[in-house]
Amino acid sequence: MRHRPIAVLALAALLCLAATARAELRTLTVAPQATDARLGPDEPPHWVAYDTATPSQPLLVWLPGTHGRPAEGPMGVLRAALDGGYRVIGLSYLDGDAVGQVCAGPRLRSLRNCAALMRQQRVWGDAPRAPIADRPEDAIVPRLVGLLKHLAAQDPASQWSTYLDGDEPRWNRIVLAGQSQGGGMAEFLAKTRAVAGVLSFSGGWDREAGGELASWYRRASVTPPERWHATYHLRETAADLLAQSYRDLGIPPAQVHALDLPLRPGGQPHGEGIANPAYAPLWRQMLDAVRP
Repeated sequence: MRHRPIAVLALAALLCLAATARAELRTLTVAPQATDARLGPDEPPHWVAYDTATPSQPLLVWLPGTHGRPAEGPMGVLRAALDGGYRVIGLSYLDGDAVGQVCAGPRLRSLRNCAALMRQQRVWGDAPRAPIADRPEDAIVPRLVGLLKHLAAQDPASQWSTYLDGDEPRWNRIVLAGQSQGGGMAEFLAKTRAVAGVLSFSGGWDREAGGELASWYRRASVTPPERWHATYHLRETAADLLAQSYRDLGIPPAQVHALDLPLRPGGQPHGEGIANPAYAPLWRQMLDAVRP
């Protein structure tokens, strides 16, 4: 897949251009503890960007990869979402331990469905046998609900409450996107909730003790296959496993994008899908394809 390069823009320029295009664009960071006093005081903040004059936009929720910080991007992808008529939340969650690090060695051999249990706890907070110490309030979905309620209280006119259905997000208005661990969390969540869309960038390759891909990839999904898109770079070490995981997820082949452009100077294959601005046309294509 070949794409024409575009100029790289610094974060400040991105936000300035976005503000010019949308006089009502607002960006802010929110400390997780401001939404739930039980959360840690030193956690990276959530990142939020939205057009205050357009409350009816769909919402893109970005889940960073391992050790990712939402306020640090990927700004090219998030800018493409803003340009495409989305509101954007970069969600801060406990992403310090990758699934492949936790579910490895003796633990992988002794704990059946280790990867699925870890993802269940990290997404929903309700897997007592999980191999991580995350508490229920640490989980992705409770954090998203808490942030949406906080935003609704702070800015009622912007109607953040329309993304909620009681104590659960209104999934049919929300596109989930993420890279690496975050992409895998988006995939796992979308198996049991009918989200508006899933965009997975090199979204993980969980394995069982025998080396085969985790069985959760092959579970039935309530999010229909036409609402999924995924990428990976052909030079990634795990490229074959990623391609197989996308097949196991049931993503249509035309919606799996095998990237092949030369790496940026100093770039790593695993991060190219979200960091190389040459893929901006693909970001826009994917966002348009799943926009509710």
